[in-house]
Amino acid sequence: MSRIQSTFDKLAQQRRKALIPFFTAGDPSPAFTVPLMHTLVEAGADIIELGVPFSDPMADGPVIQRASERALKHLVTLHQVLDWVAEFRKRNVLTPIVLMGYGNPIEAMGWETFARRCAEVGVDGVLTVDFPPEESHEAFAHLAAHCIDPIFLLAPTSTDARIERVARQARGYVYYVSLKGVTGAGHLDLAAIAGKIPELRRHIKLPIGVGFGIRDGETARSVAGLCDGVVVGSRIVQLIEDSPEQEVLARVGELVKALRFAVDQA
Repeated sequence: MSRIQSTFDKLAQQRRKALIPFFTAGDPSPAFTVPLMHTLVEAGADIIELGVPFSDPMADGPVIQRASERALKHLVTLHQVLDWVAEFRKRNVLTPIVLMGYGNPIEAMGWETFARRCAEVGVDGVLTVDFPPEESHEAFAHLAAHCIDPIFLLAPTSTDARIERVARQARGYVYYVSLKGVTGAGHLDLAAIAGKIPELRRHIKLPIGVGFGIRDGETARSVAGLCDGVVVGSRIVQLIEDSPEQEVLARVGELVKALRFAVDQA
């Protein structure tokens, strides 16, 4: 059983929802990546989505774009991100790690090498925004060979055919993009989410996490009542950007603790 599945199983037994924070590896500087990962867990994170910085993101709003730019100024590479996961695993062997990013850095490394390295360092899942399930057979075959969960996005505009295909190919959980737009957009429609989740559940047996646009405890609590996991990214990345470096860990920890409390009220 994968770490992701066992985490959701445990949470389901406890009648709790997963809190899944995201931040970009290498932001605000490389020295913060592993300490931030541990801070998130200590504050209540169940799964960590670790962003791989990329120069030309498609789904990320300006907040996460700037985070990638800051990381790339430090010459952060996919190789380094994998090394940081290995460093994190020296102290934490339980918390699932999902790499979230784009296909180009993986293509440059090679999917077989990438999947093997993921298994070696302790990555549990991979979400590649620009690799749809229709075009990812060979790539995700390498992940499957190394027991790495391929995680896919679904959106309000996803057709029944796309939902059914994702239901067949996804592992770990499915990430539902709660709005039509990029990360960090502020027009979350809870009624629309409430209407869409039952439709997804008719096809998908995996846990469903919801992200994009969740910025505070109130929306985190409301969304948690509709799904299996709450993904919070831009709000955390914005806080990293706004904080003096000496206060980053403390401020992020306090925010995630507040989100944890809110999600547990669902």
